Amino acid sequence: MSTQDTFVSHLVELRDRLLRAILAIAIAFVLLLIWPGAARIYDFLAMPLMQSLPEGTKMIATGVVAPFFVPFKVTAIVALLVALPYVLWQGWAFVAPGLYQHEKRIALPLVVTSTMLFLLGIAFCYYFVFGRVFAFINSFAPKSITPAPDIENYFNFVLSMFIAFGVTFEIPVIVFVMARAGLVSVAKLKEVRPYVIVGNFVVAAILTPPDVASQLMLAIPMCLLYEIGILLAGAMEKSKGTSPESSPEVGQK
Repeated sequence: MSTQDTFVSHLVELRDRLLRAILAIAIAFVLLLIWPGAARIYDFLAMPLMQSLPEGTKMIATGVVAPFFVPFKVTAIVALLVALPYVLWQGWAFVAPGLYQHEKRIALPLVVTSTMLFLLGIAFCYYFVFGRVFAFINSFAPKSITPAPDIENYFNFVLSMFIAFGVTFEIPVIVFVMARAGLVSVAKLKEVRPYVIVGNFVVAAILTPPDVASQLMLAIPMCLLYEIGILLAGAMEKSKGTSPESSPEVGQK
């Protein structure tokens, strides 16, 4: 087979796998619309905020089509998360044939671990952070003010917080990959720890609302996850130093 034919066959395979991934997301989206429904999914997303507001308070929609489109956007994101394992499997099936054996041994665990950590970051944000942050913020509201959050603004806020916490929980994987690639040593990671801690608090101040509670709830996990990354990198260095497989397995696929 010529180089051009090989390239075309790869493009065809990539197209097929992308279509399968999109189809899986579409099926999950339709099923979620049937049950539990877009409105219930949004109500679940809004629950941490609603529990912190005075009884009887409702959110508002300032846009004409916002009550229709915002729940649909939330449902689409949930559908992506539901179909994510299958989507990642399609990506893995596409790239795996081109990897060496030692690359396969580390690539798949990294993909699975990073996905689980991202979802764990979202869950931590929803179940642990939101309730405390919203209660803290609303405790400062003057008695003369009746909170009436807009559903689209709330959706944008929640999405940005989910991404921030999801990416934050990837720190151990990022540190491990950097150490594995030889970009940084464990000794260097420990040496720059004070600067990383300061940087974590700066990043948390930028990404979170302007209150101490939410900043601490992001910065402290970032510091702890950095320490976990150092431990993993240290274990990897020890295993490489004692393992006979420290040299690459060139040519094994």
